[in-house]
Amino acid sequence: MAYIDNVIFVLLLIAGFGFFANNVKKLIRNIKLGRSINRSDNPSARWNNMAMIALGQSKMVRRPVAGFLHIIVYVGFVLINIELLEIIIDGIFGTHRLFGFMGGFYNFLIGSFEILALGVILSVTVFWFRRNVIKLWRFAHGDLKGWPKNDANYILYFETVLMLLFLTMNAADHYLQGVGFSHYHTAGSFPVSGFISPLFNGINPEAVEIVERVCWWLHITGILVFMNYLYYSKHLHILLAFPNTYYAKLEPKGKFDNLDSVTAEVKLMMDPNADPFAAAPPAAEGEAPAKFGASDVQDLNWVQLLNAYTCTECGRCTSSCPANLTGKKLSPRNIMMKTRDRIEEVGKNIDANNGTFVDDGKSLLNDYITPEELWACTTCNGCVEACPVNIDPLSIIMDMRRYLVMEQSAAPTELNGMMSNVENNGAPWQYSQMDRLNWKEEL
Repeated sequence: MAYIDNVIFVLLLIAGFGFFANNVKKLIRNIKLGRSINRSDNPSARWNNMAMIALGQSKMVRRPVAGFLHIIVYVGFVLINIELLEIIIDGIFGTHRLFGFMGGFYNFLIGSFEILALGVILSVTVFWFRRNVIKLWRFAHGDLKGWPKNDANYILYFETVLMLLFLTMNAADHYLQGVGFSHYHTAGSFPVSGFISPLFNGINPEAVEIVERVCWWLHITGILVFMNYLYYSKHLHILLAFPNTYYAKLEPKGKFDNLDSVTAEVKLMMDPNADPFAAAPPAAEGEAPAKFGASDVQDLNWVQLLNAYTCTECGRCTSSCPANLTGKKLSPRNIMMKTRDRIEEVGKNIDANNGTFVDDGKSLLNDYITPEELWACTTCNGCVEACPVNIDPLSIIMDMRRYLVMEQSAAPTELNGMMSNVENNGAPWQYSQMDRLNWKEEL
């Protein structure tokens, strides 16, 4: 019976990390639903991107208030969880503050963690007011109704509770160290919880120990629950911001990809030695005809699907979108959220059918994203530039536009007219090449 707590703790760890591993496996499977794309070029530039943008938060601080507060929460939450290593070892072996032997360095660590914990609580409080009291435009936008809005608040509550449990646990520990109770040996510095520990004066040390133990268990359990909640939350970017910035597009933002099949056909048309009446080479046996553009998530590449899962739903893209600001239906944030929703639906379909996708009669185009949204885009790249983790909503928009034009001939009337003019007249205007210089006769 002496080791019952240790056994329960180990079972809790196995369950927590087991569910997490299953979620990671599912996440990787869903991202791999996308088409192959090579993003292994120029690794030095990619590592630099990841270091500056994901780790260094360089794009976050372009909006200084939100950026500074986010850095406090980010650094605080990451560094405080270093203590998780000590908690895990203590829980498995029944020790208490095992790393206390490090003396002054350990005191510095715990003191720093407490100051950061207080900073996280204050920052999260400001974030909550910005969302729910001040109601900044990008947080009050129609995109964030229902679950997305609630999810953001749940995360703020989660982080606040975890930090309060951490400080209360330390305050009780500090008090028990001071009275020399049981195995609570002197270890750590408590610049914040030291102001809380006097509240325990006059209380039976056994009762204070219960408070310390309850907070300890709730803190570690809360971290494991939060870790598994990430998969269902916008906070998945905590993990995915690093690979997303590494695999982000390095070419100039205005450069669009050409389809290899179309490029080959154009080169063939320009080859004076080619037979213009030659039939196209037949497709290999069992090979599906080439599909132009994207109508569903399986037609997008895996980096675009990674983008969708990485979206922080911060709304910086939508607040920078000129189409949205002029009242158009397009919202780059909503494009990413709808793409992620469709990936999840496809993933659940695969799970329900023993690893095989069964056509559900739906697609990303029309069922989730409408042509009206796609054609509202001005391709200005404002959304790409604004994103703090290098997500590229425009690439998804352009691939779906390509499908509408090349597979369904469903471009707007004005665009169809322009393309017909290019085909017939060699220019976007409706005048023939012979009449192109007629304007000079009027001079």
